[in-house]
Formats: sequence, structure tokens, C-alpha cells
Amino acid sequence: MSGLGEMGNLLKQAQEMQRQVDRVRSELRTQIVEGRAGGGVVRVELTSDRHEVKSVHISPDVLKGADAKMLEDLVLGALQDAVKRAQETEREAIGRVTGGMQLPGLF
Repeated sequence: MSGLGEMGNLLKQAQEMQRQVDRVRSELRTQIVEGRAGGGVVRVELTSDRHEVKSVHISPDVLKGADAKMLEDLVLGALQDAVKRAQETEREAIGRVTGGMQLPGLF
């Protein structure tokens, strides 16, 4: 009988962990991260969960005499930085719930 009891406890723990992960993911939906390039002259804001771009800010100073290629590189760099920060934010938030365990397919 103790084997079934242990299995039941394990299932309860997994269900509680799933509820906590769902709560964290819900919180991530409302969290915005910012990526920067060129020392902050180009900034991109996106959501932590789906990496949806919410805004792009370009300093007017960049536009003075800037060529298109440089501006494209700055925007791309800011986007890449923002996605990296969003992924790190999500990984850290989920890791607090799972204790850092990678549980593929469970969540």
C-alpha cells in the first residue's frame, strides 16, 4: 500500500507544481522586458512570455546623419537583446518553481 501512497503524493506534488508554473506564466504575460543597443539609443520592449514587440524607441540623435544599415543593425541588436532577456526572465521564473529541474513535456 505504501507504494500507492507515495505515488499519490508524487502526483499531488506534480499537480501543485503545474499550478505554480501556470501562475508564473500568467504573471509573465503582463511583464515587459527591454532590450537595448548602441548604449540605449535604440530600445525595444516586448512581452516576457510570447516575445511580442510592444514598442521600439529610437533616439532622435541616431537619426541625424545615420545611414539605414546602421539603424537596421541597432534595431536588430535591440531585438536580440530583448528576446534574450525575456528568455532569461522566463527561465528564472519557472526555475524558482521547479527548483531548476528541466521537466520536458510536463509543462
